[in-house]
Amino acid sequence: MNSREPARRFDSTSDQATRGWRGLPRWGGALALVAVAAFAGHQVAMQTGLARLREAADHRLDMLATGLDADLARFDYLPALLEMTPLVPALLGTPADTRLRDSVNRYLDGVNAAAGAEMLYVLDASGTSLAASDWDKPGTTVGQDLSFRPYVIDALGQGRGRFYGVGITSKKPGYYLSYALRRGQTSRGVVAVKINLEEAERAWRKLPGDVALIDQRGVVILSTRDDIKFRPLLPLDALQRAEVLRSRPYGEAALQPLQWTQKEALDRDVQVISLDGVDQLASARTLRGAPWQLVVLDNLAPLHVAARNAAITASLAMTVLLLVAVALWQRRRAVRQKLANQAALQAAHDTLESTVAARTAQLRAAQGELVHAGKMAALGQMSAGVVHELNQPLTAMRTLSESAAILLDKNRLDDVRGNLERIRGMVDRLARLTSQLRTFAYKSELPLAPVLLSHAIADAQVIVAEASRKQRVAIEVDVQPPALSVMAEEAALGSVLANLMRNAIDAMQDAPARTLRLQARPKEGRVVLSVTDTGPGIRPDILQRLFEPFVTGKAAGSGLGLGLVISAQLVRSMDGTLRAANLDSGGACFVIDLPAAIAVMHDSSSNPPVPDALSIAQQE
Repeated sequence: MNSREPARRFDSTSDQATRGWRGLPRWGGALALVAVAAFAGHQVAMQTGLARLREAADHRLDMLATGLDADLARFDYLPALLEMTPLVPALLGTPADTRLRDSVNRYLDGVNAAAGAEMLYVLDASGTSLAASDWDKPGTTVGQDLSFRPYVIDALGQGRGRFYGVGITSKKPGYYLSYALRRGQTSRGVVAVKINLEEAERAWRKLPGDVALIDQRGVVILSTRDDIKFRPLLPLDALQRAEVLRSRPYGEAALQPLQWTQKEALDRDVQVISLDGVDQLASARTLRGAPWQLVVLDNLAPLHVAARNAAITASLAMTVLLLVAVALWQRRRAVRQKLANQAALQAAHDTLESTVAARTAQLRAAQGELVHAGKMAALGQMSAGVVHELNQPLTAMRTLSESAAILLDKNRLDDVRGNLERIRGMVDRLARLTSQLRTFAYKSELPLAPVLLSHAIADAQVIVAEASRKQRVAIEVDVQPPALSVMAEEAALGSVLANLMRNAIDAMQDAPARTLRLQARPKEGRVVLSVTDTGPGIRPDILQRLFEPFVTGKAAGSGLGLGLVISAQLVRSMDGTLRAANLDSGGACFVIDLPAAIAVMHDSSSNPPVPDALSIAQQE
């Protein structure tokens, strides 16, 4: 017996080692599955986050590029306007006349005050400044030789010039427009205007992410980050440095290149870059009015953190699934028959569910087609109104154009300009009509997701900020609780809020007190949002038909009567309602009822009571 025991122990140890080696492929496969799950989770989170950032960046670029193009084009007419003023040509003829120069200085100051530019000045044919709107302030250009500046050279040689750079005397950056004053083929002088773009830069700082404006040399000329201003993306070559030394567009900046490295190109105008060692999503847009690129930068560090967390979660989930699979595998022999029966039942259940889901999808598709067909039928009913809306401006435009030709023959240029302004207004009206009518041709299904109500209201405030400032309207926002969210489509909800707020601002333009209030409260799984104003209210004859096409209480030419129709349609597509009522205290109230994203339970004693505006609208 004793002689056989060592052999038995050896055989047992050998069997255990063999089973261990055989189990290695299983463990390797399990680890591979965990790694694949982690990689897939990381990739899905990264791609989803990048898509969301790109969409938000596109919206910001649309808004910023449109605003900047408008700022650059707003003063195009100003240099040419001064050519028609007799004072300026007279000064170019007798530059030594001090009284005439003083008159031109004061005239330029008055014109510039009305136009809102930073500076307006006149130069002679040699490039020396003769008069300026800031003649009485430190750093004025009067008496300075600016012949080396590109905008002066281009104006004298080509008739017009454009240039962005730091002022020689003021040391402040700006955008310069120039216009040559000619007699025959000879340039007698140059009129120039300087536009301050720092107002736009300050507005950019209120938006998420960073913004940079890059000129044709690849140098950042405007940015929400002071540390990258007047720095090139890449080192300048010898020719570029020589041009910079000659025209001095960047003042005394050292032009130290940025640590800007492209890591991945996602699209033609979208790249993942490294800026000072930090990964950024750079989305670019080329401006129409200047050879510059507007770039929006979004830090990818939060996205990397979210992707890493998603990878960890996916790997843990796969580990749990594998452990469950192992447990089920160990028990499969004992419950094989039971599991087979359950599998058969599950297969039948899955087949039934797929059949029900397919039928439900078919019914929804049919319902969508019926709604779409209803919209197209409504378009047919509205065709008579559309023809009326189109024929009236077209007839007026023809009359105005014929009148403009007659006035042009009589050299009545101011009257011609007035006719052209009227024609442009009518073209804008036709554009608004056709763009709003297109909404009826699309199906009403919208993808719903949780939307933070305070963010949606803030985005709408940005859109109507200029109108509220001009009309001196105070906007009050009261969302309780602050984290109140609704199930909606973010762009559609923003469009509805912006339309209601713009209508309220327009309604209060003649009111003595101008206050626009937005208030939101949860109620039984829903969210009730009211938009009230202190205007004259809605006329009773219009209130009953307010949400019908082409019904409007605005003056002729001020509205098409489609905004509220489209807003009501969008709210219905988000499983909500839009109602309107007049307040006893004066003004109008619009109430939006949407499903809440998260059920909010609150004590009525801890939240302020629902205002009268909501109560009135909810009782209808």
